[in-house]
Amino acid sequence: MRESRGKEQSKESSRQFLTFRLGDDFYGLDILRVREIRGWSTPRKIPNLPDFIKGVIDFRGGIVPIIDLRIRFTLDESNYDRETVIILVSIEREEQSETNSELIMGMVVDRVADVMDISSQDIKPKPELGSKLDTRYLLGVVRREERMVLLMDVDKLLDPETFTRVAHLAEH
Repeated sequence: MRESRGKEQSKESSRQFLTFRLGDDFYGLDILRVREIRGWSTPRKIPNLPDFIKGVIDFRGGIVPIIDLRIRFTLDESNYDRETVIILVSIEREEQSETNSELIMGMVVDRVADVMDISSQDIKPKPELGSKLDTRYLLGVVRREERMVLLMDVDKLLDPETFTRVAHLAEH
């Protein structure tokens, strides 16, 4: 009985993360947040938005902002190629409205890598790197097969005010 309880606890403390690449770096996000993975297609541009928002697409009848993570993380820009994908993720916000309980955002990444099972105890705290690197988007770091995987907090990539602004501009 104790053995099966131990297995249940280890399953509970393990989460799956979809990993992807931006250049030579690997990132991960909670697989339960992923709604769809699409090949690259140019989104509809919207004026007066931050540079990292490439535009919007229609997803199941809703307007979805598309964020280029290379620009958001101030990395070197890259050409979009056949391996470039848009990962559509669900965003939680503190104030849920009754009409729109789920917000969806698209993230442009160089390529999807794989799905990893990560134990909670393997996740190291995000590094404190001073003002040189913005780490507010990170949950933590995990080491896998000679590489570091930066685990992302997708809820902090786009604030609710920007979501509202994108939706408003897209309607006009």
